[in-house]
Amino acid sequence: MARFQKPSQDSTRQNAAVATARKPKRKPGPTIEDTMFFPRLRKHAKWMFVFLAVFFGFGFVLFGVGAGGVGFGDILRGTGSGGGSLSVKSAQKETTKNPASIKAWEDLATALQADGNVPDAVSALQTATSIKGAGPNLYRELAGLYLAQATAKQKEAQQIQYTAAFAGATQNFPGTFTVKDKSVFDDPIGKAINASAAQKASLAASEAQGAAAQAVDAYKTVVKLTPNDPNVLLELATAAERSGDATSAIAAYEKFLKLAPDDTNAPIVKAQLKQLQQSSAAGSG
Repeated sequence: MARFQKPSQDSTRQNAAVATARKPKRKPGPTIEDTMFFPRLRKHAKWMFVFLAVFFGFGFVLFGVGAGGVGFGDILRGTGSGGGSLSVKSAQKETTKNPASIKAWEDLATALQADGNVPDAVSALQTATSIKGAGPNLYRELAGLYLAQATAKQKEAQQIQYTAAFAGATQNFPGTFTVKDKSVFDDPIGKAINASAAQKASLAASEAQGAAAQAVDAYKTVVKLTPNDPNVLLELATAAERSGDATSAIAAYEKFLKLAPDDTNAPIVKAQLKQLQQSSAAGSG
């Protein structure tokens, strides 16, 4: 009869140790911090933080960000510490040395445009066109500046009207709001604001129309110098319409169709010409 042998305490401990040794170790699960982007970046890519710090620090020095001064990038571009003003001054010196040089005045106009001074740029080009030998491109550029002035004045007039609409709002209601023949919204201050704004807006609109008319004159000169260029005729017609000169616009559109009847813009020009002729006939009748 086989006897059951009870395992000893020492053998039980040995078996448990072997089982523990054979059992693979489980890796701890990722913590919340490990799943977050910046902690992971900090742990596994610390060099990236160093790179970014150096990059942005160098960028602030390079471009002069936040320092209120001139950065190295400004020096490379030549725009630091009044670079545009120096360009204008240099061009002005050239016009002083060579007052009869068309190129000197044209360069001054270009520098003034880059500096945002359109009125003085117009004056410079006016001087250039007054010199003998001024070509069509110069007049064309002058016409473009006149149109830019017209656009700026139109926007100014609109802005004045918008501002007045809020500042003198009580006077912008219809006059039907009355009690015993007296306006409910009778506001002397609002009236004064609206009156002043109307005067300023009217002046700006008049200046815009005048600038557009000057553009028409400049384009007419270009047409004289280049009578067979249909593109100039289109520009003249557009400027004439903008200035309210229907006669000049009609003449320019008609001449365009004679020079370029098969142009891709011909159908649009024909439709616009028909509309202008109808409006002109209705106005004269």
